[in-house]
Amino acid sequence: MSFKNIVREFRVKNKYKGIGCRRGRSHIAPEGSSLSSSSLLSANEGLNQSIWVDLPPELLLDIIHRIESGQTLWPARRDVVACASVCRSWREMTKEVVKVPELSGLLTFPVSLKQPGPRDAPIQCFIKRERATGIFRLYLGLSPALSGDKSKLLLSAKRVRRATGAEFVVSLSGNGFSRSSSNYIGKLRSNFLGTKFTVYENQPPPFDRKLPPSMQVSPWVSSTSSSYNIASILYELNVLRTRGPRRMQCIMHSIPVSAIQEGGQVQSPTEFINQGKKKKKPLMDFCSGNLGEESVVKEPLVLKNKSPRWHEQLQCWCLNFKGRVTVASVKNFQLVAAAAEAGKNMNIPEEEQDRVILQFGKIGKDIFTMDYRYPISAFQAFAICLSSFDTKPVCE
Repeated sequence: MSFKNIVREFRVKNKYKGIGCRRGRSHIAPEGSSLSSSSLLSANEGLNQSIWVDLPPELLLDIIHRIESGQTLWPARRDVVACASVCRSWREMTKEVVKVPELSGLLTFPVSLKQPGPRDAPIQCFIKRERATGIFRLYLGLSPALSGDKSKLLLSAKRVRRATGAEFVVSLSGNGFSRSSSNYIGKLRSNFLGTKFTVYENQPPPFDRKLPPSMQVSPWVSSTSSSYNIASILYELNVLRTRGPRRMQCIMHSIPVSAIQEGGQVQSPTEFINQGKKKKKPLMDFCSGNLGEESVVKEPLVLKNKSPRWHEQLQCWCLNFKGRVTVASVKNFQLVAAAAEAGKNMNIPEEEQDRVILQFGKIGKDIFTMDYRYPISAFQAFAICLSSFDTKPVCE
């Protein structure tokens, strides 16, 4: 059987199974959903996999390599996801071939949204805001004008008003925001004044040590709604509006400052844990012996907004967004690594201090661009940008 016939056959096979061939917009479905390979391992698994299990590993590796190298953009990259959905052997081989975003600059599987972005060039995305429903959607692409209806939906968030502040529930789905769903991956919560935001994730950071008290889940919360504090976003008070634009600071509790130093690395997750299908654990499992533990990250990475300059001719504060932002807004910002905190020398190289890690800005009435890079992930970048949408009467 020729290479073209093999590819055509498994594409047709997946089409009738409803895998990766839907028309219109699509989203990165979690591994525990109906689109994952686990749903294919049914009673007739042996019959369905018989023609693929016997494929020589060398030929299988060559097939996946060709498909992965040729499909670099969505929606064509759905073919790579379809390869991982054929059977177990195809899935394991695809995982070995597909590189993490830090090396490839590509988003493929759901776990890619929680892995650090590329080091060389940022991943360019845009956010659409729906004022009536309070929903924010993150798409992969340069802009909606260039992407059109083929935009790749990455994440969605819904704002929920509460008496003590606002809360944004982040999901992989475009419409489902239930915390018990497999699509739920985290949330963003603010205080009453909108000056402090906390980013929570549905699974603990990939560390071997036990979590410190500051990052533990409450012992009275079930495992289906587990939340772990991974970042804090602080906005500086500006009641009299005499300090210029907004000033913000992001403390990344799950990213050490050594990550941006020479030879530094970030421990990123390799699997997307479906919290919605976990069984409840005893209460003692949540609070046993962690009260005296050290912080997971002794010196967390601190990001601060890049100070704008005053333009005499335009009579406004300006930042160089390199054409990615076209509308002036108080929400626009660029984040860089803070060189020092509380008098401590972080030993951050000069080039890293000037490198923009995350930038966010307005290009339309309800359209915003979001460009992020190493060492933060798409989920962390999206959560930081969501904090800019909340009302802050004492900060501007």
